[in-house]
Amino acid sequence: MTDRIVEIDGVQLHLSSPMQNDAEWIGQREVLKQLLACWLTVDATDLPLTPRLVGVPGIGKTALAMAAARVRGQELYVFQCTADTRPEDLLVTPVLSGDGKIAYHASPLVTAMIRGGVCVLDEGNRMNEKSWASLAPLLDQRRYVESIVAGIVIPADREFRCAVTMNQDDSTYEIPDYILSRLQPSLPLGFPNRQDELAILQYHLPFAEPQMLAMTVDFLQRSHELQLDFSARDGLNLLRYALKRLAQDAEHPISQDQAWREALEYCLGEDALDLESLARRRSGRSRDSAMPLGLGDFFFDADDPLHPDRDEDDDDDL
Repeated sequence: MTDRIVEIDGVQLHLSSPMQNDAEWIGQREVLKQLLACWLTVDATDLPLTPRLVGVPGIGKTALAMAAARVRGQELYVFQCTADTRPEDLLVTPVLSGDGKIAYHASPLVTAMIRGGVCVLDEGNRMNEKSWASLAPLLDQRRYVESIVAGIVIPADREFRCAVTMNQDDSTYEIPDYILSRLQPSLPLGFPNRQDELAILQYHLPFAEPQMLAMTVDFLQRSHELQLDFSARDGLNLLRYALKRLAQDAEHPISQDQAWREALEYCLGEDALDLESLARRRSGRSRDSAMPLGLGDFFFDADDPLHPDRDEDDDDDL
């Protein structure tokens, strides 16, 4: 039996493989210290916390958890949460093998539990309540999960650690309170400052031209000032495309500025060419959406006597 197969109550589990983890966290040292503090135990009876890492997409929530796992020297496992994640996906999945027998495969989460590793539940607020409910005993003092499919209870190793990343957008589920009370504390990630953002881009793209790095950082920092959600990930994508366009055709070269603006438009949309106008439009939409519309608003003008929400006293004043 290899170390990738374990037996629990007579049931063999095939374990997942850990991720290669060479993540480095650049800047914002305080939030890294906060995450590491969540995973400390200060007494033999103490338990680690399972924090929420909250921020806009692409800001580095998963990278932060990966870097913390590396600091602790633990195996890293990442489970990608989706709207159709089932409890068996989270825990143990039965797989029909070639000889017609059922083999049970442990998820990255359960593998981290067994091997005492770190698991990142990525984009946790995309997952439905039924799946979250299967994790309730793991996230409190009980620290176990029950696989109905395999018919076993799986306890977590004392060294097991977990964090949940959550995006700040509307395409998510509302996590029930009994789960949120177990996912504490909430650690918000803000945008990096100019120096840190430049260092992030240089770390991932050391071959990028200084001028194009500067244009990208200027763009990102301006978007942060305007409270737009463009992130370092967006900057990396547009830089990669711009660099590829520059290298594509030596016979018909384009300027760095032309390549960068083309990449900006194609990667982030035409609206990104004018950040100030984009910020004004989004701000206007936010104000407009503050007053909810009723069904009558789609069929009648606000002053129409037939509007279903119109006060009868208004008609008396006419």
